[in-house]
Amino acid sequence: MKDKRVLYVSSEVIPYLPETDISSTSFEAAKMVNNIGGQIRIFMPRFGNINERRHQLHEVIRLSGMNLVINDLDMPLIIKVASIPKERMQVYFIDNEDYFKRKATLTDEDGNLFSDNDERAIFFAKGVIETVKKLNWSPDIIHVHGWLASLLPLYLRNYYGNEPLFKDSKIVTSVYNQSFDETLDDELREKILFDGLENSNVKHLKTPNFVNLIKTAVDNSDAVVMGGDNVPEDLKKYIDKLNKPVLPYTEKENFSHAYQEFYDTKVLSE
Repeated sequence: MKDKRVLYVSSEVIPYLPETDISSTSFEAAKMVNNIGGQIRIFMPRFGNINERRHQLHEVIRLSGMNLVINDLDMPLIIKVASIPKERMQVYFIDNEDYFKRKATLTDEDGNLFSDNDERAIFFAKGVIETVKKLNWSPDIIHVHGWLASLLPLYLRNYYGNEPLFKDSKIVTSVYNQSFDETLDDELREKILFDGLENSNVKHLKTPNFVNLIKTAVDNSDAVVMGGDNVPEDLKKYIDKLNKPVLPYTEKENFSHAYQEFYDTKVLSE
């Protein structure tokens, strides 16, 4: 993995949000690659409950200022950056006043999903890709964590399918237990089709629930990592049928070696 470029795209990363399987794995995987001489970039949403002052986030003017079209509306993209203390790793934050200012992540105080989580997911996917294009940084591996990031493989393979920067990039999706019982907005499929994608690209999203979002992500990925030991059974069966490289769930003590070997022998060798 030395000198390889790995882009981590995650809905949550410690120390900016509380520790979960997603936030800790996103951090540990990036740290592992960084420590063995790889080059990494980490992207996450700038949720309103992230303390900007404590974590010393600051806007990157040269990367901000673009408008992303979401469901026929121009939405300004703001990019912020911070450094993880002691780790020599930078984190880029995708921000927008309408989507990420509220002092919460994915649900309100009653535990209900925000009604615009579908548009936030589209904005996050497009925002990451457009920013990486501006950085002119071509990743060898793009590793996706968390369902809010799950539209990135779809957009990368289709909407940005002819982008030379990502021509040789391999996409890995991690599948976790952290799901939701509701569905996202019923219009999600139409909002994606508005961007010129084909009906076949969004076949699962007639019902935009957790399982179908992840199915869409893994359809457009080169490999899958089982990030939890209790993934929904129908999702496991679906992934098994795809005949793609799969790294089974790995306990934290064996994590570093398992990821390195999987990246080297299964992802990059494909």
